[in-house]
Amino acid sequence: MGLAIAEELTPTRNFPTLFDRERSLGKYEVPQWYALYTRSRHEKFLNRELNKKGVETFLPLRRVTRRWSDRKKMIEEPLFQGYLFVRIPLLNRLMVLNTTGAVCLIGSSRTEPSPVPEHDIWSLRRFIEEEIQVDPYPYLKQGQKVRIRSGPLKRVEGFIVRKDKHNCRLVLSLDLMMQSISVEVDEACVEVV
Repeated sequence: MGLAIAEELTPTRNFPTLFDRERSLGKYEVPQWYALYTRSRHEKFLNRELNKKGVETFLPLRRVTRRWSDRKKMIEEPLFQGYLFVRIPLLNRLMVLNTTGAVCLIGSSRTEPSPVPEHDIWSLRRFIEEEIQVDPYPYLKQGQKVRIRSGPLKRVEGFIVRKDKHNCRLVLSLDLMMQSISVEVDEACVEVV
């Protein structure tokens, strides 16, 4: 009789936990690009460590000349100081955040990181692959959005800042990170989006 009472008190229905509910949502399992904020001057180190763990990363670098008292040297430095892009499902974020040098994934809320649009990553890669001189630029939210219609950067979108009579500066802004880069293009190659 005591066994029958114990069976009656045992719940017959399995109630889903918060973790089960999150797992059922596909966004936690689908890899997306995220901006990872790093410790100061840890971008390259963190990039290597995450690659060792099998994490897909993207660290845009630019070549700059640095001058010391006795010499000049061309070095590669991160285009966005303190940031690295990682492509992961959100289920793997702790593996990334537990890596030495990682601080946090950037997001519009404190509880969940926001993915970086795939097109922004694609545009950044195009700039880097074409070895075009890009420079960090103050973040812009306002301005005319344009698309390059011809040449090696065809379909890259950004904001335009006029420079002189025939050339203009295209600025690609990453809203999530509040960072921008700029490149000089021929004014005849751009069209309004």
